[in-house]
Amino acid sequence: MEKLSRTIFFIIFYLFISTPNANARNLGVEKVARLHVYVHDFRAGGPSATVFTVANASITATSPTGFGAVRVVDDLVTAGRDIKSAAVGRVQGLTTSADLKVSAVAVNFNFVFTSGKYNGSTVSIAGRNEFQLAARELPVIGGTGLFRLARGYAITSSYSFDVPTNYAVLEYKIYVVYSKVQF
Repeated sequence: MEKLSRTIFFIIFYLFISTPNANARNLGVEKVARLHVYVHDFRAGGPSATVFTVANASITATSPTGFGAVRVVDDLVTAGRDIKSAAVGRVQGLTTSADLKVSAVAVNFNFVFTSGKYNGSTVSIAGRNEFQLAARELPVIGGTGLFRLARGYAITSSYSFDVPTNYAVLEYKIYVVYSKVQF
């Protein structure tokens, strides 16, 4: 009986210590991608609009921060500042004005890459974006394709904003740590 108990113990111990190593082999080597892109944000009202309000709260119209406004986004992402620079994808998602006192939005964005090395992959970003600040930090919370198991952060800033046309160019520097999953 004692011999059987020791055998069972060693089997369980072996499985316990070998499982993390097997999982580590499946995750592969972690890599870091540094992405520097520009997002072209056309607010509703123009012929090329890419941002639309889909819901408002009962106080949105009288709130100094637009509290409760929910907008859907499908913006062009380019490699350079100029809208005519190489298109690398789209940023799609939602923004919600979620602060009663400060102009800030809660964002849920997917950067969908449609060309180059990352074609077919996405990076998901969610968090609080206080757009009056010069630079804002948002967490990378996941990804697909090449960016499976992604984590990291993004620094965003407003590169330019044209009030008459309601057109903004946003700069994103995204730092993504990911593992190439092997099954």
